[in-house]
Amino acid sequence: MSKIKILIADDHKILRQGIRSLLASQLDIEVIGETSDGPETLKETFKLKPDVVLMDIGMPNLNGFEATRQIKKKLPEVKVLILTMYRDDEYVLQALQSGASGYVLKDVAVEELVSAIRAVYNNQYYLCPSISRSVIEASLGKTERAEKEPYELLTPREREILQLIAEGHTNKEVAAKLFISAKTVDAHRSHIMEKLDIHEVAQLVKYAIRKGITDLHTKK
Repeated sequence: MSKIKILIADDHKILRQGIRSLLASQLDIEVIGETSDGPETLKETFKLKPDVVLMDIGMPNLNGFEATRQIKKKLPEVKVLILTMYRDDEYVLQALQSGASGYVLKDVAVEELVSAIRAVYNNQYYLCPSISRSVIEASLGKTERAEKEPYELLTPREREILQLIAEGHTNKEVAAKLFISAKTVDAHRSHIMEKLDIHEVAQLVKYAIRKGITDLHTKK
């Protein structure tokens, strides 16, 4: 019997270890890796090619939504199951629109997590029962609307830079992380502010938190 290969992406080591331990008793599931931030998750996913990535939302450097987008673009066969503490409908919508196949809360029983993993592995969608089913209808309606939200107009690079700026990094620090010049970062920041119609860094931070791009505990 082939096993479902799992990659656990979460910035809390104790939580990753707990999930690994809980899944160890499942004969059809094997955890093949763990990651603690967005860029590392992309690197390990592209290298290991798991069947399912258990993805946290609030990871540093690259959030779970954007990591999901990039995974699905390069490896559409890899399923992403969001595992988070956030119940907000807006977060569920963003997860589905990013390409995730499921959304589960961290306070669920292990049996439900296992059911969710098996469901998404078998090309099904899975929403935690406590999440309203109307979210799917809202997601479909939102997709049908022609007008894009401002965030959707940002390029993947601009989304990365937006998160890093919101986490409190300077232009120089962002440049060092992304191996580009500070001048290029400044140009990207100008484009981001123009597209979002936001003209102060403090407002960028509030926007990023509201959209689930970053949260308070990931800021340095």
